[in-house]
Amino acid sequence: MEANDGAVERTYRALKEMAGTFVFKPNERLNESALSVSLEVSRTPLREALNRLSAEGFLTFRRGQGFFCRSLNPTEIMSLYEARVGIESEAVRLAARRAEPEELAELERFLHESDTAYSPGAAPGELVRLDEEFHFRLARLSRNAELVRMLENVAGRIRYIRLIDLQALSERDGPQAITITPHSRILAAVKAGDEEEAAREMREHITRRLEEVTSHVREAFSRIYAP
Repeated sequence: MEANDGAVERTYRALKEMAGTFVFKPNERLNESALSVSLEVSRTPLREALNRLSAEGFLTFRRGQGFFCRSLNPTEIMSLYEARVGIESEAVRLAARRAEPEELAELERFLHESDTAYSPGAAPGELVRLDEEFHFRLARLSRNAELVRMLENVAGRIRYIRLIDLQALSERDGPQAITITPHSRILAAVKAGDEEEAAREMREHITRRLEEVTSHVREAFSRIYAP
């Protein structure tokens, strides 16, 4: 078994994906012995990865009991969305001030290339990935590594709910309801150097469907505990 930085990183990424998509049930105690075997990693790098995920909010640690998957409730998810609004509004404001024209041109190319994925029958998981990639790239143009780090953390913790959100939107309004139009408006404001308009568009984009978070959490529970 591996016992080095590479093993820690590999284990961290695997566990982060499992926790983020609730392969572990909410509040479920993690069996470290079983994880060590299934992930083919020794206990030391496993424990390092678990501690890292606990510090990042994907897991919780209870003294004398061990590590547990995080809870899943509307209040926590709402708090994460509110944090995302603050992080991304400031990041896009800074991007409008600091991004170079060639960087914006590259982001615009990415947006246009990803447009073909937004079509009937598109896999919601792929759409979430493309959506996150746009937001991460835009945040990096803020030149603020801390904002990027915080955004990546929050995005990972709400990814499962966002997947359900996209599926619900597609089922209710049809696949055509999922478009890159909001991203285009945000990018247009950034290109124009309009910090306030960019922040306003970002806030509207993120908060548009917040009122449905509670129903999405209920749907998440039904999927997680489906036989």
